[in-house]
Amino acid sequence: MRSDVRHFRCEIDGAVATVSLDRPERKNPLTFESYAELRDWFRDLHYDDTIGAVIFAPNGGNFSSGGDVHDIIGPLTRMRMKELLAFTRMTGDLVKAMIGCGKPVIAAVDGVCAGAGAIIAMASDLRIATPQAKTAFLFNRVGLAGCDMGACAILPRIIGQGRAAELLYLGRSMSAEEGLAWGFFNRVVAQDALMGEARALAERIAAGPGFANMMTKTMLAQEWAMSLDQALEAEAQAQAICMQGNDFRRAYEAFVAREKPVFHGD
Repeated sequence: MRSDVRHFRCEIDGAVATVSLDRPERKNPLTFESYAELRDWFRDLHYDDTIGAVIFAPNGGNFSSGGDVHDIIGPLTRMRMKELLAFTRMTGDLVKAMIGCGKPVIAAVDGVCAGAGAIIAMASDLRIATPQAKTAFLFNRVGLAGCDMGACAILPRIIGQGRAAELLYLGRSMSAEEGLAWGFFNRVVAQDALMGEARALAERIAAGPGFANMMTKTMLAQEWAMSLDQALEAEAQAQAICMQGNDFRRAYEAFVAREKPVFHGD
């Protein structure tokens, strides 16, 4: 995977990639360019077997303030429908790329996490926050519908329909404590422990069976639209595929030898 990106930060250390937006002086807003480059980077990630997990990190004490008021919101008010639809489809494509990248994504949330920033956290597989995290799906507050970038589909599945409706209708901030109690955040840790916790979790995931992790992520997304019978059959097929993998054999042989398995992702 490329780390020489232009419109966001990217560091690759072993099997873990850490990305973050890079405008800390403005609380890391997204631009047209960063949207597109993030979309393309996560699309490419699907074809890279060297990365086992991704951390989407804060920068300068904030995660992201969402779409840049001057670089995105202003120009959008002057666009025609065709241009607006191209933009909203592009933002949705970022969510699709994150969900379809085949690698677990951990959002490490600190400070402001608003608008599209909240969506990026929502589209991640796991979320860790600091007590200072303030997450807001604030589209309603700028005169837009809450149904942005998959929020009406994904958020209720994480925190429940009623809680999602409250956040989407009011656009208010969800505190870290609320987010933890509601299941949005997996854990809340001190600011100075955030990246260490995220890194430890990412390394633990990356050390696991990579192909099987990809299959788990794929089925978590695909089974939204399945009946129970369809899900059971799909999981039977997915698991049978994984049972043909070398990591399954390695785990068995390690168990017999009373050793810890070392997975290679195949």
